Amino acid sequence: MSVMHRPPAPLLATSPAADRPAVGPQRLHHLAYVTCDTEATADFYTRVLGLPLVNAILDGEVPSTGEKLPYFHSFFRLGSGETIAFFECPGTPPPAAKPHPAYRTFEHLALEVPTRDDVEAWRAWLTVNGLEVKSAEHGIIYSIYFFDPVNDIRLEITTTLEPDWNARTTAARAALEEWAATKRAAHAAGRDVTAALCDLAAARSRHAAAAG
Repeated sequence: MSVMHRPPAPLLATSPAADRPAVGPQRLHHLAYVTCDTEATADFYTRVLGLPLVNAILDGEVPSTGEKLPYFHSFFRLGSGETIAFFECPGTPPPAAKPHPAYRTFEHLALEVPTRDDVEAWRAWLTVNGLEVKSAEHGIIYSIYFFDPVNDIRLEITTTLEPDWNARTTAARAALEEWAATKRAAHAAGRDVTAALCDLAAARSRHAAAAG
């Protein structure tokens, strides 16, 4: 079923970029998820993925909001120092099903290893541990995908194939403008926005280009 999207809302703030703090975010500190079973989560991330449990915080109140929510906050460290974190809050029900398959497919956490051989070694290890593993050749990177069996988080182990993959700012801005312009044109013409974006994606698909 197609969907008519509303025009984008204006930004809440329009301060010039020059007013931003001089020092921007330097690296990921931690990424946090909710879990219903910290013990099983710790087993998977330490025993299977090899990430040590490096810190834990227990409290009855959330410092950032003041909410009276008891929790166990755990941190698992990557080789570069960033951490993956989890909160277990007693009495929290399992999350509701996602309203569209795109959420389950696109929302994921990607973890990097040095080489393609390392990716393949992880494929073998994860398979031995009973996980279903899928691979993907992205051109700029090579990856395998699987799910955290405790928390149903889609995970990726990847290696970089093209070192400049995250430095293509000009092409990225051009692609964003084309995407946004397609939305604006569809709105102006009274056309279904989803259909217009699907047509654009099909036209720009690297699979279509390879087939041609």
